[in-house]
Amino acid sequence: MPSMDRQQEFVLRTLEERDIRFVRLWFTDVSGYLKAVAVAPAEIEAAFAEGIGFDGSAIEGFARVYESDMLAKPDPGTFQVMPSAKGGASETARMFCDITLPDGSPAWADPRHVLRRALGKAADMGFTFYTHPEIEFFLLQDLPDDGTPPTPADTGGYFDLSTHNVAHDFRREAVFALEAMGISVEFSHHEVAPGQQEIDLRYADALSMADNIMTLRHVVREVALAQGVHATFMPKPFTDLAGSAMHTHVSLFEGDRNAFHDPSDPMRLSTTAKQFIAGLLRHAREVTAITNQTVNSYRRLLAGTEAPTAATWGRANRSALVRLPSYKPSKANSARVEIRSPDSACNPYLTFAVLLAAGLKGIEEGYELPPEAEDDVWSLTDTERRAAGYEDLPVSLGEALGAMEGSELVAETLGEHVYDFFLRNKWEEFNSYRRNVTPYELKRYLPGL
Repeated sequence: MPSMDRQQEFVLRTLEERDIRFVRLWFTDVSGYLKAVAVAPAEIEAAFAEGIGFDGSAIEGFARVYESDMLAKPDPGTFQVMPSAKGGASETARMFCDITLPDGSPAWADPRHVLRRALGKAADMGFTFYTHPEIEFFLLQDLPDDGTPPTPADTGGYFDLSTHNVAHDFRREAVFALEAMGISVEFSHHEVAPGQQEIDLRYADALSMADNIMTLRHVVREVALAQGVHATFMPKPFTDLAGSAMHTHVSLFEGDRNAFHDPSDPMRLSTTAKQFIAGLLRHAREVTAITNQTVNSYRRLLAGTEAPTAATWGRANRSALVRLPSYKPSKANSARVEIRSPDSACNPYLTFAVLLAAGLKGIEEGYELPPEAEDDVWSLTDTERRAAGYEDLPVSLGEALGAMEGSELVAETLGEHVYDFFLRNKWEEFNSYRRNVTPYELKRYLPGL
């Protein structure tokens, strides 16, 4: 019996043995929001065979009205029983879905399919793409809907134990819930700002990791509510506090061998890795609208905020866009690069797809790695950065969209449908932002002008 059939049988048997009452079928829209439909266990066998029909035109970016019929086909390999909020037996399970058209062909608007295509290209070149994200977010006491700043849920700082407030209990419960769903957590700790937390997921293939990130966002919000607080993945909710990043470590493997490792190189970095990094740098401006997709994202990408502002690379340099971690330099499987621009609000499927595409382009074209940025890029003037050959990252969503509009790489990676929708949707967001007068402007200009 084929392995997929065995996995489907496992799902059906588990539903019966665990007395699961509801199965949530999850998928993600182009903007990165999680969607779900709950079905009875009795419908799952038919869903495996035929899919669950829905109106794709009602989902952000999925289809136009005249081509709206779509099917959500559950991926049995993603089956997990959801943790129970009360500590007892769970009545709910979930599976991620692949979105197809009625004829069974993949829907071009499905972010999972976008990433699958990029991974397929890597596989054709002999590579498997692994990722390891550091996911930052805030816990808040409230979620004001009138534009006033929220209140952090704690007063902790970097690596604080925080045993006397909600942060410690929250992280413990969130990690328990993620582990119960088969998602391996490598680290969790308090971040720099009050209320700011970080959960690092253990390395996995990029598709599994994107699914895991979407699951983490859901679990974190649910656990936070159970603790009487609110979680947000907004990149920069506070003017004077650090923003929330999703620093992403990536590597390519050829079978069991890390293609980024070369023990004979002074940096223990292979030619493949250097070309991959060169691809990330050359196409950095083009992919920034995907890795940083909100107008708020660019509040974080400022000098002095531990966020990159230019397409540079370095070893111990945390102002660089691409950093080479050196925690275990002699361990071949640890060779990787860290990309520091993505934030926690990105669509992980599209983000991993464009980062992989940029790196593979560097390998295909044999891009040469530019000189390392050994200085603090944040401290340089515009003239000094240009003289050093550093290309600035976009400073606004509008500038990032302009760079993306001229990118053949991004258009090819996303596919025409997702590429066109993303640009239309985000230009509308940016233009709406530009039309709105902010409290800052009123406070600064109204009295004196």
